[in-house]
Amino acid sequence: MSLTPDLLERPTLALEVKEIAAFLAEEGKAREAFRDKIQPHEKGEFINGETVMHSPARDAYNTTVALIQQSIRVAIQAGKIGGHVVFEKALCAFTRNDYEPDVAWFSPEKAKLIRPDTTIYPVPDFIAEILSPATRKRDRGVKFDDYAAHGVAEYWIVDADERTVEQYVIGPDGVYQLAEKRAHGDMRPQSFPGLNVPLAALFDSAANFAFLKTPSLTAAP
Repeated sequence: MSLTPDLLERPTLALEVKEIAAFLAEEGKAREAFRDKIQPHEKGEFINGETVMHSPARDAYNTTVALIQQSIRVAIQAGKIGGHVVFEKALCAFTRNDYEPDVAWFSPEKAKLIRPDTTIYPVPDFIAEILSPATRKRDRGVKFDDYAAHGVAEYWIVDADERTVEQYVIGPDGVYQLAEKRAHGDMRPQSFPGLNVPLAALFDSAANFAFLKTPSLTAAP
């Protein structure tokens, strides 16, 4: 957020701040109620004061979520990268909103904050969201802006039908910039230097299995 001179010079600024504070306090109560109410078997998010529940997903969506998570998890287990990866039911607390990203990775530093009884996670360092008709607008809108504002260093927007990945990284201005959009070849996550993932391995189980057997993952670090 930029505090522009026009904003700071408004004579009603203190009154507006007081009104906003009262609004956010009420919204905070609603957020706590959301956290108390949501059940472990449900996928829900709290976005700008509203509870957003997610309906069952198509198989292509579920497969892509599982394969991205599996690729990162195996790389962690093989010692190629550090940190911790979660998916689907991990509630991540941002300043105002609570999200459950499709796939989220936490750097080794943040992974130290995560315990077996953790139910509210910190802001991730890497997020992948798989597009669906119900989530497309939020994935490209409020989440796109919120993730960048809170320092999620890398954000993938994945289309399971078109089999494409848009890779966004934070630029010098704090706003996401498109690093690349791929429909073939290898993904090169900036969060995981040296780990090149064939795009097909994110959408096809057989291709993923072949990737997980490659020397890049099986060789000793």
